[in-house]
Amino acid sequence: MKRRIIGILGMLLGMNGVGSALALPPPDDIPEEILRAEADLAARSPLDNRPLSPSEYEQLRALQHSRRRDPEVAPEVEQLIFLLKLRQGLRSILPF
Repeated sequence: MKRRIIGILGMLLGMNGVGSALALPPPDDIPEEILRAEADLAARSPLDNRPLSPSEYEQLRALQHSRRRDPEVAPEVEQLIFLLKLRQGLRSILPF
């Protein structure tokens, strides 16, 4: 019990040898707000995870975007999807 009281008093008075300056970050540490505002220039390829420069990353992204097409659907399936959506809309209006 006495040790506990002495320990608490020592912590309150700062007598445990640890100063309050240790709670501060080191002076050469970059604040988190600045790190969040910096642009991330270490881009990686989504294909093989190799490092890319920003220009290479933009070229790869443009190439992937140009290759992207709408999937081709058979006309029968397209008509079935339309009818299902129409049925769903009618069921929300008509309860039976």
